[in-house]
Amino acid sequence: MNILFFLTPKSEVAYVREDDTLRQALEKMEHHGYAAVPLLSVDGRYIGTLTDGDMLWGLRRRGFPDMREMEEISVMGIPRHYDNKPVYANENMEGLLEKVTGQNFVPVVDDDKVFIGIVTRRDVIQYLARQRKEETMRKAVAH
Repeated sequence: MNILFFLTPKSEVAYVREDDTLRQALEKMEHHGYAAVPLLSVDGRYIGTLTDGDMLWGLRRRGFPDMREMEEISVMGIPRHYDNKPVYANENMEGLLEKVTGQNFVPVVDDDKVFIGIVTRRDVIQYLARQRKEETMRKAVAH
């Protein structure tokens, strides 16, 4: 199976760009209710993952600035503690499953490392659950 079957395309993914401010990132994550988002370069390449924890620790280091001050802080000035490992669009299912078991989402990039979307753990689990249910039903009908 092709991993692109599971892809949520970039156009449907909340992400932060390297030229965004801390305030913009915070507001975007709050609006979508996400604890982590992909961080992209201005030319669309995947850089890493920005988490709410990264931002919290970044705010703490800066003495918890107000929202106005956060407009002056670049997301690139926030140390990241863990970046979700991406997969290439042509990755096999084993490679995807290896990453998705340890990450809530897996960034998907093309051959030039340009971000094209994500695969969520939830989508993979739901697919596997449907497959198992269908298999169980086929076996029950066969008997």
